[in-house]
Amino acid sequence: MADQVLPQQARVVIIGGGVIGCSVAYHLGHLGWKDVVLLERHQLTAGTTWHAAGLMTTFGSTSSTQVEMRTYTRELWARLEEETGLSTGFDRLGFIELAADDDRVEEYRRVAAFNRLLGNDVEEISTDEIKRLFPLARVDDLKMGFHLPQDGRVNPVDATMSLAKGARQLGVTILEGVPVTGVSIKNRRATGVVTDRGEIEAEYVVNCAGMWARQL
Repeated sequence: MADQVLPQQARVVIIGGGVIGCSVAYHLGHLGWKDVVLLERHQLTAGTTWHAAGLMTTFGSTSSTQVEMRTYTRELWARLEEETGLSTGFDRLGFIELAADDDRVEEYRRVAAFNRLLGNDVEEISTDEIKRLFPLARVDDLKMGFHLPQDGRVNPVDATMSLAKGARQLGVTILEGVPVTGVSIKNRRATGVVTDRGEIEAEYVVNCAGMWARQL
C-alpha cells in the first residue's frame, strides 16, 4: 500500500502477486529466506488468478516430478487453513478421467499404475459407476473411467490470500499498488527492479507476472 515504505534492497524481489508469486514467497519464507519482497502493481490476484478455474487434479502425468508436485499442492491446500487461519476453498469433489477407446484405456492404465506407484491412488471405474458419481454424464460411448476421489478444486483468490498471509507470517514483505517499470541489469544479470516509487537492489529477481511475464 502507499503508506508502506519501499525497501532499498532485498535478497529476493518477486514481481507479481498472483497465486504463483505468492506461492514462491510462501515457500521461500519456509526455507528461511526472510529478506524477500513481493511487488504487485494492483491488488493480489488482480491479474489472471482471480478468474482461474481452480481445478486441483493430480492425474495425467508419467513424470514423478509432476505427480509429486501435484500431490504436494493438493495436500498444501488441505492444510494451509490450519497454518494461516484463511481457507483455500479446497473441496475434495473428486475427479474422473474418461476413456472412450481402447488406446485411451491403455494409456490411462499406464498413467494410473505410475500414480499408484507414487502413492497417489487411482481407481478404475465402470461406466455405471461414472453415471452414479456424475449423473449428468452421457456414458454410452465410453469404455471406463479413472477416479481420484481425493482431488477437487480450490478457490483461486482464497488460496492466494492464504499463501500471502503465510508468507507474511514468515517475514516476507508484500507490497500492493507498486508497479514494476523495469529491471536493472549488470553484466547480463538482473540486479534489481525499478518501480514508480524508486528502485530496489536485489540478489535475485523472480518474474511471476503471469500473462505479462514476457512483456515485462
